[in-house]
Amino acid sequence: MSNYVYIFAAFAVIYAVRVLPLTLIRKPIRNRFIRSFLYYVPYVTLAVMTFPAIVRATEQPLAGAAALIAGIAAAWKGCKLLTVAGICCAVVFVLELIL
Repeated sequence: MSNYVYIFAAFAVIYAVRVLPLTLIRKPIRNRFIRSFLYYVPYVTLAVMTFPAIVRATEQPLAGAAALIAGIAAAWKGCKLLTVAGICCAVVFVLELIL
């Protein structure tokens, strides 16, 4: 019986989050701060879910952190996604062998 309560609670929260803004906010948002806040919400959510997983996915958290830093540096230099992923994998592989 409690599973149904959890499912209903999840449904209510998801429904409220998706429907209430559509019904309550009818005018375009003109506030610059709120617009920029809403613009960055998906990126922050993705980062919050991804970064801990990167560090915890390896045997040694130091290897994951080093790969994260190497990936950020490679992306900053303008490398393509496949290149960045390869660099991150190589960093983890080498550090896992060493540590």
